[in-house]
Amino acid sequence: MLISHAFEDGVLHVSLLRDLDVTSRAAAFLQTEALLLAHRPRLVRVQLPTADPSPASLSALSRARRLCETLGIPLTVVGPVRPAHTPPPHPTAA
Repeated sequence: MLISHAFEDGVLHVSLLRDLDVTSRAAAFLQTEALLLAHRPRLVRVQLPTADPSPASLSALSRARRLCETLGIPLTVVGPVRPAHTPPPHPTAA
């Protein structure tokens, strides 16, 4: 599986599960295209898996952006989710 998705309140959330390579970019775009055409969202949000995506990931994102533009659907892109930073426990006074 190359992408995961959720559709909530008219927003299609698409996440690339891993950085794409040349052999996987077309499949990822086709999955995204099918979701766009099936749901016709009011907004698309794409989450990239890395802060420095591969050229193939950017290519798939570019194709998705062009399709969204053609359909009149705004597209936003976000970076990878980072785990919440938990500060170390405070030392106790003795």
